[in-house]
Amino acid sequence: MIEKRMEELIKIINQANIDYNTYDNPTITDQEYDNYLRELQKLEEAHPELVKPYSPTNKIGGKVIDEFNKVVHDIPMLSLSDVFNEDEIIEFDERVRKVIKNPKYVCELKIDGLAVSLKYENGKLVRAATRGDGVIGEDITHNVVTIKTIPLTLSEAIDIEIRGEVYMRKSVLKMLNERRKEEGKELLANVRNAAAGSVRQLDSKVAANRNLDAFLYHMPQAKDHNIYDQYDALNYMKKLGFIVNPNIQRVSNIHEVLDYIEYWTQHRESLDYEIDGIVIKVDNFNDQEKLGNTIKYPKWAIAYKFPAQKVLTKLKDIIFTVGRTGQVTPNAILEPVLLMGSTISKATLHNEDYVLQKDIKKGDTVAIIKAGDVIPRVEEVIKERRNGTEEEFHMIKNCPICHSPLVKKDAAYYCVNDNCDKIQIERMIHYVSRDALNIEGLGDNIIEDFYNLGYLKNYIDLYHLKKYAPELMELEGFGKKSIEKILDNIEDSKKEPLEKLLFALGIRYVGKKTAKILANHFKNIDNLMTANYEELRNIKDIGDVIAKSVIEYFSNDDNKKLIEQLKKLNINMIQEEKKIIQKEEFLNKTFVLTGSLRNITRNEASEIINRYGGTTTSSVSKKTDVVVVGENPGSKYDKAKDLNIEIWSEEDFLNKIEVR
Repeated sequence: MIEKRMEELIKIINQANIDYNTYDNPTITDQEYDNYLRELQKLEEAHPELVKPYSPTNKIGGKVIDEFNKVVHDIPMLSLSDVFNEDEIIEFDERVRKVIKNPKYVCELKIDGLAVSLKYENGKLVRAATRGDGVIGEDITHNVVTIKTIPLTLSEAIDIEIRGEVYMRKSVLKMLNERRKEEGKELLANVRNAAAGSVRQLDSKVAANRNLDAFLYHMPQAKDHNIYDQYDALNYMKKLGFIVNPNIQRVSNIHEVLDYIEYWTQHRESLDYEIDGIVIKVDNFNDQEKLGNTIKYPKWAIAYKFPAQKVLTKLKDIIFTVGRTGQVTPNAILEPVLLMGSTISKATLHNEDYVLQKDIKKGDTVAIIKAGDVIPRVEEVIKERRNGTEEEFHMIKNCPICHSPLVKKDAAYYCVNDNCDKIQIERMIHYVSRDALNIEGLGDNIIEDFYNLGYLKNYIDLYHLKKYAPELMELEGFGKKSIEKILDNIEDSKKEPLEKLLFALGIRYVGKKTAKILANHFKNIDNLMTANYEELRNIKDIGDVIAKSVIEYFSNDDNKKLIEQLKKLNINMIQEEKKIIQKEEFLNKTFVLTGSLRNITRNEASEIINRYGGTTTSSVSKKTDVVVVGENPGSKYDKAKDLNIEIWSEEDFLNKIEVR
């Protein structure tokens, strides 16, 4: 099975290489290519005995088409190893520092174009070639001489090879496509394809009319010219007459590399050319030589690829899950794919209507996005990828767990069997979750195991687990310390404030924020249980639906009995009033937290804002006063800028709360 998958990946990648490198007609996205290649690399690392000599992991590019003269590169044009997140960048730095003490780096924007090698003799351009397969490229001199930003004669009469990237500006692509639309011609897909297609035309008039540009960034034999650093080489290239990207930066450590990446992640759209990442190179050439190369990549450089906002993958299956309310939800099982720094293998399909409206079928190639930059979602079906083997979607009629008939309410289907095992398990998972009673050690799988073994059937059983401590300690994967820790955490959960308990109970429509509002208003559970509809409706942010749901919950005899049992177990039923420390920067202001915070959790930040007299909300609007921005903030940051809302970095926030 593993060998078959490796053969399948080899076939996909080899064909993609031909389509991309040879014919400039990519049939899969860069993200899909990276995903397939990484999967193959991992399989080959795990099963070296199955590695094929014809594996694309042993190659750099594609084939050379026959219409162009072939060029053998004096020094191979290696590709760069790709990394996709901060951890991998830091790992690169750690590998470098094992060989080089205190390395300096040069950071360069990764231009989305076509790699080119320029050879000069006595200061005159004599040959231009594509990368090809890294060893043999194609002679494209007749087209490159038409590019105005590539000098035909250098300022010094020297023999030298210079490498860089031919690209097309976004504004040029827009102008060309407007013209092509008027002429009834097919539009150019993107700047990379447009640039690559232009320099690989037999007729040089095409390239001349495409208004191409070039940034140069590499001297393969710089030491022959008494240059020993990448940064100095770039400056020398400028002196010779080449255009070097103005956003190059020499940095002293990996933290400055990360700052550079963060800046350009946020500002890449301001450029008139496409970049798809950042190239990080060890600056000193002697250090580069000490680090050396693998057969495919230099060990002294990497290319950080920006996280994809939308990725394509295969929808392998549709399964159905049961939630704590009994709602049965279709879910997409996906070929694992990297999206915005995390691997996605599953995405919700919401309900039957969602699947039918988008015409989603098992076997489809689908586009995945992260809704709100957090939750994976199937955004669209790539219907042109269909081959006829896809399977139609059919909503199930019975609960996949207890097989009870499902009941449709609005757009969703529900299992209405209150004794359904899955519903009970999901309710307990919710009850112990971080935002509820926060009982650490009781993860989803442990809850399910304890349920199946008969130790847990409802919330009350959690507080009687200590009776079974000796038996639990004998279970595989557990021991005395882990069970004692779980039991201590269960005991500690009894002290959590009322707002946590209300959220844990799973009252329909009562989320974390609503639970806090109710707890702060009524102060104890008894006041809430006896509240009438009018009293609930008069509370700010409590609408008709929530009011009716709360009354319905506490009118149920089983729920009343549950509350009494929890009281007897000494579960806290009151909301202690937290003293507000009035602080001008926070008082009566509405805050939104976005992105990943390094030094403080979102919950901790929210509690501090509340303590200082502010409030937090999840979405940015004109009513928002301040947006606190962490790493990878996404669309909320952009909206805050558009609305001219005050923006604090995490450091700003910590300074204002006097926490360092």
